[in-house]
Amino acid sequence: MIIATAGHVDHGKTALIKALTGVDTDRLPEEKARGLSIDLGFAYVDLEGGRVLGFIDVPGHERFIRNMLAGVTGIDFALLVIAADDGVMPQTEEHLAILDLLGVTNGAVVVTKTDRVERERVAEVVGQVGDLLAGTGLAGRAVFPLSAVTGAGVAELRAHLEDAAKALAPRLADGNFRLAVDRRFTVAGAGLVVTGTVFSGKVKRGDMLVLSPQGIDVRVRAIHAERRQSETASAGQRAALNITGADLKKITLGRGDWLLAAAAHGPSRRIDARIRVLASENRALRHFTPVHVHLGAAHLTGRVAVLIGRAIAPGESGLVQLVLDQPLGAARGDGLILRDQSARRTIAGGVVVDPLAPARGRARPSRLRYLAAMELGDAAAALGDLLAGLPGGLALDRFARAWNLTPGEAADLWDRVEMVRAGDARAPIALAPEHWEAHRVSVMDALKLSHARAPHTPGISGHALRRALPQRIDQQVFDAVIEDLLRDGTVRRDRGLLRLPGHRAELTPGEAAMWQKVRPLLEDADLRPPMVADLAAALELETGAVKSFLLRAQKLGLVLRMSENHFFPLPTIVRLAEMAETLAAGTPDGLFTAAAYRDHSGIGRNLAIRLLEFFDRSGFTRRVRDDRRVLKPAAEVFGAPPS
Repeated sequence: MIIATAGHVDHGKTALIKALTGVDTDRLPEEKARGLSIDLGFAYVDLEGGRVLGFIDVPGHERFIRNMLAGVTGIDFALLVIAADDGVMPQTEEHLAILDLLGVTNGAVVVTKTDRVERERVAEVVGQVGDLLAGTGLAGRAVFPLSAVTGAGVAELRAHLEDAAKALAPRLADGNFRLAVDRRFTVAGAGLVVTGTVFSGKVKRGDMLVLSPQGIDVRVRAIHAERRQSETASAGQRAALNITGADLKKITLGRGDWLLAAAAHGPSRRIDARIRVLASENRALRHFTPVHVHLGAAHLTGRVAVLIGRAIAPGESGLVQLVLDQPLGAARGDGLILRDQSARRTIAGGVVVDPLAPARGRARPSRLRYLAAMELGDAAAALGDLLAGLPGGLALDRFARAWNLTPGEAADLWDRVEMVRAGDARAPIALAPEHWEAHRVSVMDALKLSHARAPHTPGISGHALRRALPQRIDQQVFDAVIEDLLRDGTVRRDRGLLRLPGHRAELTPGEAAMWQKVRPLLEDADLRPPMVADLAAALELETGAVKSFLLRAQKLGLVLRMSENHFFPLPTIVRLAEMAETLAAGTPDGLFTAAAYRDHSGIGRNLAIRLLEFFDRSGFTRRVRDDRRVLKPAAEVFGAPPS
């Protein structure tokens, strides 16, 4: 169980921990000289059954509040310390407010220095505690008067802490490994060591982690969990990790960084959160107020964008987006504290709702609905609610990252929630089945409308069809819907154009008359159709008019453009392609030469070379040095001639 002290400067927090553990947590020479804690101190007590009480001694002076905040995140239990001679002081109230804003509900109050005052004064301070804690998460918690000097009351507090540790449910080691770095130092013969509280997950010696937000890969060489050498460290423990990495010398590592499993890395400059403004504030927290942000062991600056209205009144809560000056790694549910622009007082605190907030549309109704779903207590419920409200789909990799799901946990969740997955398997977009079906219907309706408006065209390109939809959808989703419709035969694709199965483009009466004149000239020439200029001369028409008609005939699948001014009837192309297939099938290695194809087809050298180059461009063949190899069946590449 991790226990943090809290309270005003010189109220005996360090002496209390020494009385409980025998360890003096003031380790810095300046702390010894000045008689006050400046930075975090740590001590441990072994309990029966292998359990450990881990103590974090935090500074009480207002100038070191940032160090205090680095120590109280991720704790299991808080000891609010009040000196009997001073009573409740300003930092007592601010530390209590911080604990309350972070959602700490497990703790006790210790009234110290009872040896310096009369019993009546002790009773008076104990009486103040009830009013002090009223309305906070620590209301009603036990109060222990004691003296670290005489030892009076220390045994009772120690017994209470041991009972609390026994009653504390073990933390689940689910989620990706996340350790908030609060110290770094170098050990001779071992190298770099970082310490911190493990927020989630589990790590073992030899694992690869990412130093965030820098994105540096590191390897865990050794682990000390709660001061013992260990093979693993897991959620709820204080841990020291000896790490190594090729790029560590290139960066500055320190308090506020994270050591993470790779799946948890994804720092952001925008974080959506629900915060509560302290009732003691004199004025509302206004939109885009500059603030200091404390999360984990990190301390950054930024601004608060209020998402509903223009301000949050004292004592009220609201949704905000934190627009940070530097990237920060966070996960849904992380506690955070906001201090004013001068970093002199705590003004608000709360929890992260979405650590990957968008830069645009942050206060739109659709975005607020998204955040309402993210505030649900269960990932499956949140996912189901989001899918129901997002017709365009949900990026599952972002959802998994926000909820800190391991790859295995994410895969299990995807299987439990009914959805259709589209796009890249590594970063799929998920849609509710009803939205998926609606997109299928929308595509078919758009095709019907296209055919009705342009009955003489063979189909529509995918790009044009997506633009014609009443509501734009993500390209990955559109592509997946088209592939699904093609698989079940609901939609057909011919030469890159999409159409409904029953649609057949027809020539206009004028075009039909022209085709009746052109077709015999092309077909009577057998395997050597005439060039455009020769056709125009035979028909006594302008060359441009004939070429325009042939380009239109190509769209209808009547001819194929073999070269700039040479069009072949589709049956002729198929016959010539089948000759190439016959040649390839007759060789041991499936290769044939241009000369062999010329002789087999009888079309002459120049035309044979141009035709083989056309086959290469079409994906039917591939040139291998001076030979050709057939890649696909002719029918698959060129299709069947229209009836």
